[in-house]
Amino acid sequence: MRIGALIFPTDLSIRVDRLARELEDRGFESLWVTEHTHIPTSRRTPWPGGRELPEEYKRTLDPYVALAAAGAVTKNLVLGTGVSLVAQHHAITLAKQVASVDYLSDGRFAFGIGVGWNEDEMEHHGVDPATRRRRVRETILAMKELWTKEAGEFSGQHVSFSPSWSWPKPARKPHPPILMGGAGGPVTFRHVAEYCDGWMPIHGRRDIAEKLPLLHEAWDAAGRARSDLDLGVFGCPGDPATIDAYAEMGFGRCVLGLPPTSEAAALKALDSYAAIVERY
Repeated sequence: MRIGALIFPTDLSIRVDRLARELEDRGFESLWVTEHTHIPTSRRTPWPGGRELPEEYKRTLDPYVALAAAGAVTKNLVLGTGVSLVAQHHAITLAKQVASVDYLSDGRFAFGIGVGWNEDEMEHHGVDPATRRRRVRETILAMKELWTKEAGEFSGQHVSFSPSWSWPKPARKPHPPILMGGAGGPVTFRHVAEYCDGWMPIHGRRDIAEKLPLLHEAWDAAGRARSDLDLGVFGCPGDPATIDAYAEMGFGRCVLGLPPTSEAAALKALDSYAAIVERY
């Protein structure tokens, strides 16, 4: 089992470069950071985690800048988005950002993606929430064209560009692993099987074990080998029984949460996870 850490990197939390060094020194496999470009004050869209939206959602750093800083001070730590709100990006610029981080980190980037929940936020980006799944699909397929071909092109309903050059290409071939977040369902799992490399839901939000047969069915229908399915979970508690249960289900990565409040709080949490990292 690979043990990672997830944080909302903000102007009030531990610096990402400091955290990255601590994680690598302590034996963690990966660092995952969240994304929200901004939070509209209208707050029309309910937060899935409860009634009150935590302060860190308003203060999150740009994930690609944060991970570039983390990559510059580490050698082996995997650098992941947990998750990138793909529908709020343009395919050409996002392909460049991802490829640049992966290239500069010598292939250590992991592309956690999601369709997003905050409809107010999407609308400020000119995105109709009803189209977000289709936009994410086209954006990822278009990015793959730019990553894997000398002159990539794409023609879709939401993303379209003529043959174009785009370098650098990602260091990881053919591209960084693409891991879909979210609760999962028939449409999500069809998309996972079509253009992703795995699934990373949030612990505690849904019954993950009950969803796995549906994912396996979609994966098999796409003609993909079960051995290639990369399963991980965000927000896993630092509890061996829970982690072992995920391992029995076929999960290979558990990502533990870190408080975004201060450096002292983050380091205290890392100390509390020491036995878990050592065990796995």
